[in-house]
This record gives sequence, C-alpha cells and structure tokens, in this order.
Amino acid sequence: MDKLLIEGGLPLKGEVQISGAKNATLPILAATLLAPGEHRLNNVPELVDVSFMLSLLGRIGCPSLVSKTLRLDTTRVVFHEAPYDVVRRMRASVLVLGPLLARCGEATVSLPGGCAIGVRPIDQHLKGLEALGCTFELTGGYVHGKAEKLTGADITLDFPTVTGTENILMAAVLAEGETVLRNAAREPEVVDLVRFLRSLGARIHGEGTDTLVIEGVANLAPAVEPYNIVPDRIETGTYLIASAITGGDVTCLGTRPDEMENVLEVLRQAGCEISIEGDAIRCLRDGPLHPVSVETAPHPGFPTDMQAQLMALMSLANGESTIVENIFENRFMHVPELNRLGADIAIDGNSATVQGSDSLRAAIVMATDLRASASLVLAALAAEGVSEVLRIYHLDRGYARLTEKLLRLGARVRRASGDERGTSVSLQTMATGFQERTSNAS
Repeated sequence: MDKLLIEGGLPLKGEVQISGAKNATLPILAATLLAPGEHRLNNVPELVDVSFMLSLLGRIGCPSLVSKTLRLDTTRVVFHEAPYDVVRRMRASVLVLGPLLARCGEATVSLPGGCAIGVRPIDQHLKGLEALGCTFELTGGYVHGKAEKLTGADITLDFPTVTGTENILMAAVLAEGETVLRNAAREPEVVDLVRFLRSLGARIHGEGTDTLVIEGVANLAPAVEPYNIVPDRIETGTYLIASAITGGDVTCLGTRPDEMENVLEVLRQAGCEISIEGDAIRCLRDGPLHPVSVETAPHPGFPTDMQAQLMALMSLANGESTIVENIFENRFMHVPELNRLGADIAIDGNSATVQGSDSLRAAIVMATDLRASASLVLAALAAEGVSEVLRIYHLDRGYARLTEKLLRLGARVRRASGDERGTSVSLQTMATGFQERTSNAS
C-alpha cells in the first residue's frame, strides 16, 4: 500500500484551491436516480469515494462521463441492488436506498461499511422510510425494501443523523402529500442536497433548520443548467489547521466562510489570525498556540470531522486542552498514533485530555480512518524529522490531490509505493459506457 513521507518543521505558505465537498457530492449523486435523464454536475471532487458511488450507479444501469463537468445518465435503472462488495467500502452507498424505493418501488442494499469509527446503524433511515409506506426485511446482511405507494408522514428522528435525513428526504420528494421531518440534520451538505432537489423540481422548505417540510410531486426532471457542488468545509478546516500547526500563512480559495463560523472561532481562540475576503479564508499564526477545549456536536456545533485535526493542533498548544466526542463512540483511534509522534494525550471514555508540548518528533504511524489520517499528516508536517504515514488509502477517500496541494504550499512530502498499488484513482476510471448508452437512448 502507498504511504506518505513527510519532512516536518516547515511553515506552509500560499494559496490552496478547495475542492467540492465529498459529503455533499455523494447524496447528490444518489439523488440523480429520482429524475430520469442526463444530469450535469460541476465541482465534483476527484476522490475514491466518488468513484465508488459512480461505480455503484454504473452497476445499476446509470453510466457516467467525467470531464470538467460530470455527466450522469439515469434514464434507465436496470438493477435495484447495492451489493456488499461496493457498500462495504463506503457506507454512503446506503444513500441509494431512498431514491431506489421512490423510483423503482423496491431496493436491496447491503448493510453499510466504511471507516471503523463506530457502529453507525441505519435504524433511523428505516424508521423514516417505514413511516412513508416502505416495508423491510433484513436477511443475509442485506436490507430488502418494498414500497407500493409512498405517502407523506410526520416523522421525528431520534437524533439528527445526516445520512438518515438525506435518505428520508430523497424518498419523501416523490411521496404523495406532505412530509414533515423533525429533528432533521442541519449540516450544509444537507442544505446543498435540498438545493439540488429543488433544481429538479422538488418542493422543500426549511433547509438549515431542524424541521423540513416536503410537498411531494409526481415526478422530477434533470436541471437545465449544471449544478455546482458546494465547497468542502472539512477540507478547508484541515488546510487552515495545517497553516496553524506549522506556524504558516495559508489562504483557502473558493470556500464558504459562512459555513465554518464555529471552526474559525476555535482557531482564533487558539491564537491564529483569521481574515475573510469573499470566498477566501486566510489563517496566519506567528505566535504561540493557546489551548482550546471543545465538544463535538451536530451542525452548527463543532464538527466531529474536525476533531482529530484539532487534537493534532492542540498537541502543540501551551497548556491543557479537553476534546469531548459526542457523535461517534469510537473516534479516538488516532490518539495512540499521535502519541507516537510525541503528543501527550490521555483518553477517558469519550473525553481526551491533551497536554501541549514544545515539539513533535517524526515517527512511523498508521491511519485508521479518513480524518485520523488527516490528523497524522498535520502532526507530521510539524514534527522534527521525516515521518511515514501508512495506510493512506483513507486520505484518498476525502482529500483530492492532497500531495499536490501540500507541495504548492511548500511542504516536503512524497507519496511512495509499497508492495501493493495505492487506491488513489481518477474518476475517469469509473466513467464507462456513458457514450454508448446515451447514443442508444437518443
């Protein structure tokens, strides 16, 4: 497997272009199933997870063509199954469940896999879809769903699950009557999905709040103009912390400052100078780092996807920080690896206490999930000496052109091949059969 070799101790400086958000792209790709025809999407990030989703859509009969604008043809759905060999690699594959039930009246989806950061069950997905009129059987590791007729309902989620909100929302747009979804997730990626569905003709109100009202329509159609995926706020936050942890001066371009107020405030408290101009955010740190204590929470709280990166930063703060993880029950697996790099972190249940130190030291470390990988890269950028970060296929799932972007900021980083070929791939490798399908359909 591939690994990253990182020589730390250099302040990062310059500008970095932020890619489209992975967590917005995946549900939007699934949502194209609701509107037969050709869809066009801009700002699609070049990530392994996006390739997996395109591969899944291709297997059920929806080919794609990737260039500057992604073209996806959902005219026909040949199969309504999301098999284990795809879903096990990426739990977001479960997002096809709602759209397939709404369009085909049935769906078979393997129980999801993905990062090892907790159980993350789909019971809330099924609860909401059952309220709309779906029935389910769980056999052999698969969810078999049927829906003779979807009817609007009043649904209250037990907690604001993001993918659960998205799955129920996508089914409800084609249900008869009105659906009210309460305790819904408020994340910007959910808002982006609502905007996309509205571009197809859906009637949805309340995005950005905890209550969504959906007026079902008989059918949807692809938008005339290409849809632009929202920038990735987690990638933005990661590069801002890369600036902070190295004592650098980095500007993130093409991002959304209004979606990052909580993260930006934490960086200010940590001693960084944050300035905003339009869609650009600059992070400058030329003084000591101050300890900051946070608790992760659903949006607009501090995002769980930034917890590991902040922990790496706090390992160099002048004092003690406490980070409480309230979203996932097993998301501190990066702690032993950060400690190998010289951090001083102790775990007590869902709380981590970070004693800041003057410096970090190079080490060989192993990533366990996507955001843990990012935290190790950040720590290695600040550590003295050359670190090796192993199992970086996790990074390929969520950070487009990471090595290239870090090099442009002045980092000394190199991707090295191991015994196995790495999993970093171009979306083009998944864009097969599109031209033949579209020519046959025309």
